[in-house]
Parts: sequence; C-alpha cells; structure tokens
Amino acid sequence: MKDMPTNKIGILGFGCVGQGLYDVLQENHQLEVARICVRDKNKERKLPASAFTFDAQELLQDESLVILTELISDPAEALTLIRQALEAGKTVVSANKKAVAENLPELIALQQKYGSRLLYEAAVCGSIPILRTLESYYADEPMQEVNGILNGSSNYILTRLDTEGISYKEALQQAQELGFAEADPTLDVGGYDALHKICIIAAHAFGVVVDVREVLRFGIESITTEDVDLAHKLGARIKLVASAKYTAAQQLQVQVLPTFVWPDNELYYVQNEFNGVQLEAKYAGKQFLKGRGAGSHPTGSAVWADVSAALKGYKYTYPKLKPAPAAPATNTLQLYIRSKGDFPIPDIKWEEVVSFGVSHEAVQLVGVVKKEELLRHQATLESRSTFVVEVPEALSAMEFIQKALQQERVVA
Repeated sequence: MKDMPTNKIGILGFGCVGQGLYDVLQENHQLEVARICVRDKNKERKLPASAFTFDAQELLQDESLVILTELISDPAEALTLIRQALEAGKTVVSANKKAVAENLPELIALQQKYGSRLLYEAAVCGSIPILRTLESYYADEPMQEVNGILNGSSNYILTRLDTEGISYKEALQQAQELGFAEADPTLDVGGYDALHKICIIAAHAFGVVVDVREVLRFGIESITTEDVDLAHKLGARIKLVASAKYTAAQQLQVQVLPTFVWPDNELYYVQNEFNGVQLEAKYAGKQFLKGRGAGSHPTGSAVWADVSAALKGYKYTYPKLKPAPAAPATNTLQLYIRSKGDFPIPDIKWEEVVSFGVSHEAVQLVGVVKKEELLRHQATLESRSTFVVEVPEALSAMEFIQKALQQERVVA
C-alpha cells in the first residue's frame, strides 16, 4: 500500500515547467498537489477540470499549503505573486529568472522580515545545481570567475548552425518545433535569459547584486553562415557565453557575449540544449558542471529539488552578500564585429582595430575596445543587425586575420 501524502503543494502555472514538475511529483508520494492555477480557461489539458483553479488567491490564501511553486511566464505577475506569498510567510519556489534577478534585494528583505523562504535553482541552469553548489561548497572560498552556456535554446541553435551548416532561421525553426524555443525567441537568442541568470549567479558566487541594466549583452540573432564558417577556419565554435569574474584590479565584471571557443575549453563540447558552467575558485581551482538546460522534465526536476530541500528546512543564506555594487565596465575586450554593408558601424573609439573584409554586403573588423565604449553603442549596433563576438586574448588580432583569410573552409 502506498504511503499517503502528508503535505500539500500549490502550483501557479502549468506550462512546460509546471507540467514537468507535476510529472516528477507523480513519482513520489511526499506531497499532494492541492490545486494548479492557470489563466486560460479554454485550453485543453490532460488533467480533469477539478485539478485547476483560475484564481491565484485560492492558493495564496490556503494555509494548508506548505509550499507554493511559481512557474508562470509573466515576470511582473510572478513578482506580485512571490511578494504576496513571502509576506504571508510561505515557502516559495520560483523559476522566473527575470523577476528574481531584477528584484533580488527586495526579495531577500521580504524573507528576512516575514520569516519566509524563496528558492529558485530552476531559474538558473535547468538541471545543474549551480546555486546549491555555490551556497554550500564554495560558501567560504573566494571565487575568481564563473562562466558558461546558460541558455539551452540558443545553444541548440548554435549547435545546428555548427554541425549542419543551415541558416539561423532554419535552426530557430527546429528549436521551436522541438519546444526548446518560444514563438517569440527574443529572450533566449537576444541574451536576456542568460543575462538574468548570470546576475543571479553573481549574487551567490561573489555576494554582489548586479544591476542588469549595466551589464554588456549581445545575442545571436544576427549570426550568419559566414560567421560560422569563420569560426571553423579559426578551429573554434561560437557559443553564447555569460561570465562574471574579477579583473586584475579586483573589479567584478559581468557580461553576456557570443564568444569564439576552442577545443581546450570545456564549453566547446557543450552541444544542443545542454548548459555548461565553469567555476574557478581561489584555492579549489577549476570545476565544470554540465546538464540539460531546457525541457519540461529537466527544469521540473530542478523545481522538485528545491521543493524537496525546502521540506528539509533548506534556505539560501547568501554567505557572501555585501552592499558593494559591481564595478563599472572599465576593462577592454577583443572583438570580431560584422555589420551589413549598408549599415555602417557607428563611430566607436577603438583602442586598436583592423578591417579585413569590406564589401557592399558586409564589413568585418577585429579590434580592442573598452567595455563602456561598447555599452554606449550597444543599442545602435543591435538595431543595425551587427554581430559581435568576443575573441579571447590568447589569439592576437594578426593571428585571427591570418586564419580568417584562409581560402579553405576547415571544419572543427
């Protein structure tokens, strides 16, 4: 005879993640799903109508619920619900990275004031337990850098471009058909999803709350097969990499940029919808974590991990949190930039720059520029469909150009 559930859980949202969590919950009998709150009354669902409610307040005011899971897509609505739940002293598990990243100081303060708890592992890297690792294993050790592929949708697209030689449009369509990308993929391919995730990670890894508006961010929407061919000539792959690291001057710098990655980097081998995170601590050195970053069950399992931990009394302690903000962007980057020929590149003040491809179709540059200068022109570059890729300093500009001008296409 199966053990009867002793606790009740409420689920806000029944999309990809909510359904994944529900499936996971059916494999154990610790919790009973009280009600599931959804918005669309006309959508067909596999569960009986009695399993659902259309009023979030039914769950928020239900004192029999030990945990409330917030799994809706609207960040503004999610924030409102999280606030109300925390003010009611509830334990909340959320997968909404935007709501958390942009309001973390307030959410921490609410937990402290009302004795509530908020866990959000599923908001960051799908099935990879990165926050728990940072909170527990690295709680008392200084971190030097955290970087990785934090968005499974964009990584799937880049993988298809790299391995099949198809266009961005075709790869995006594949990702949408498989459920890895939304009908409007802007948050994923524009780098916003990775931006919110790296800002959350920075708070746990370095104890610094980062203002997302001050982070340098470029996505992959403007990538072409020519850019992928160039990466092959270099012996590299293009990956959308989010990073937070201390500079030589001990300034925390956070960014999200397409990046040329070579086979000596673990991220080179992170393909399809997988995520990969590299950690570098002062004493422990480098670690690498890899797992599925998209999909109903991988993300649902991350929510369940938080729920299970919360039942045992776990909560984030933010051991490194301090009031000091992240430093302004003052260091330099080496970049490859390609812009359409009819959209001239804005008047960027380069530290050094070399043009190696100019035609009516495209302008290609490689050079070094200060981050704050790039931030100043970010909106203009994006509006002109300019593709920006970081070139690691290990490859000099001249070496880059020599390889870029090779006539034969060399597949990595």
